[in-house]
Amino acid sequence: MRLGRWASVRRTSLTQSVILAVVAVALAILLSNCNRSSTNPTSSPSSPANNPGVISAATLVYGAGGEPVNLEPGNIEDGNSVIVQEQIYDRLIEFKAGTTELEPALATEWKSSEGGKVWTFKLRSGVKFHDGTDFDASSVRFNVDRWWNPKSEFGYRNAGKTYAIWKNLFGGFKGSPESLLQDVVVEGKDTIKFVLKQPFAIFPTAIASAYFGIASPTAIKKAQANYGTPASFAVGTGPFIFREWRTGDRIVLAKNPNYWKKGLPKSEQLTIRFITDPAARLVQLRAGVIDLTVDLTPDQLQEVQRDPNIEAVVRPSFNVGYLALNPSYEPLKKPEVRQAIAQALNKQEIVKAFWGELGEQTPHFTPPLFKDYESQKVTEYQYNPQQAQQTLAKAGYPKGFELQLWYMPVSRPYFPTPKPIAEAFAAELSAIGIKVSLQTKDWAAYLSDRNKSPGFQAFMLGWTGDYGDPDSFYYPHFGTGATADLGNWKNEQLFKLLDQVRATQDKAERIKIYQQVDEILFKEAVRLPIVHSKPLLAKRKTVKGWIPSPLGSEPLGEVTKS
Repeated sequence: MRLGRWASVRRTSLTQSVILAVVAVALAILLSNCNRSSTNPTSSPSSPANNPGVISAATLVYGAGGEPVNLEPGNIEDGNSVIVQEQIYDRLIEFKAGTTELEPALATEWKSSEGGKVWTFKLRSGVKFHDGTDFDASSVRFNVDRWWNPKSEFGYRNAGKTYAIWKNLFGGFKGSPESLLQDVVVEGKDTIKFVLKQPFAIFPTAIASAYFGIASPTAIKKAQANYGTPASFAVGTGPFIFREWRTGDRIVLAKNPNYWKKGLPKSEQLTIRFITDPAARLVQLRAGVIDLTVDLTPDQLQEVQRDPNIEAVVRPSFNVGYLALNPSYEPLKKPEVRQAIAQALNKQEIVKAFWGELGEQTPHFTPPLFKDYESQKVTEYQYNPQQAQQTLAKAGYPKGFELQLWYMPVSRPYFPTPKPIAEAFAAELSAIGIKVSLQTKDWAAYLSDRNKSPGFQAFMLGWTGDYGDPDSFYYPHFGTGATADLGNWKNEQLFKLLDQVRATQDKAERIKIYQQVDEILFKEAVRLPIVHSKPLLAKRKTVKGWIPSPLGSEPLGEVTKS
């Protein structure tokens, strides 16, 4: 182990970041009070003229860890997009603040019939989209059809839209044998019915995921393939109205004066700044340029605690940071090679070095909240580089092999400092003869290109759960149609179990099935769990009403600053 060297790498990286951040914060303060027309901002078609470059006391400023991929519901998988969409759109069902418990939103009630194969939702009446058009059952069907139906006229798939998250959560698209959804039926203006191929006990929980906001059909038809991009606009029914998107800088939202939740939102304007460097985010928070921020590094906890004007907020751990090993790359095709890599990484010490008290290492892909669903037969691969090297030799690689390891270009809750962590992985693997070359690219391209054949050989990524069930972690990563980034790796027994547990309501039986899933994934070692983190957030003490969600997608309508 080279923990001392890793610590040096971290200190050097943070020092450089702080220097750059101090320089950047002066520019940020200046630019926050300038209206830079040269950025060609795009305003909502229903918006009045405004000057969002000026930050007033009524404006809440959120420091995000990066820029959204897009603002199009159903066509995202990343947290930066989710946090913005949460403010613009409502979903059929939402989660109670700070929990994974369901509560009504655009749907006021729901029930199942026909043995759990049909789910019927009663919709809230009198709700309007930001463009003044009516929300009703037809608009729900329009949105679902875009996500589910490859032949939808308004899906604009020829423009590269994939709606991959729908396939990951619901098995497949319309017409495919894997599709869980079979039909969407409108029964009057206020009733929508989902017909499934088989029972799915947690369908309401899955459709409540933050990806599935309901957008205005009129706005989508108007913008066509540009909808939700910086060149266009985004129109929902949510607490805030889209005003502009300055690429590389910020998104500006304004209060929806006609929001159906009376008294919300409490801020007149919400500005979401894109600040990729955690050190820069903290500097700007301390300077008062931003009011609250997320995904700081564990190293920054003491700095936050020393500042009398800000306070630390720890999000409940409900995530996983993992190292994916793509079996379509010849050396990684053999499970024993992947297991050797698992043995070569001293994951406990890596987590201790980079996360400290804000991280936990377990051999399970699901976070500790789901402890009841874990198999006691699954224990961590013991750190043993000598044995790992022997395993490689027996597998036909006595001298190791070359490996491209991709790391994320942005900080995320599970990997707040991706590059230094990747360097630690590379150092460990070099000890058993695996020659690692580190790679990265733009965040949007990183997310999309990993799914393009043959995919990345190895890559870092993670996941924050979307709802309070192990299915939220397992199915989007290992279910039918969810392994494109692993070269479409298959394990038919695993696929069968994951479909079976979705149709099972008895908790004891579900626990047994998930324990089998846990055991299979441990042996296959295609996504190695590295950490379940407690993401470090921070806010100025003038900010009130912020209740961080374990799901990482909290609305900001209740938040105010004095």
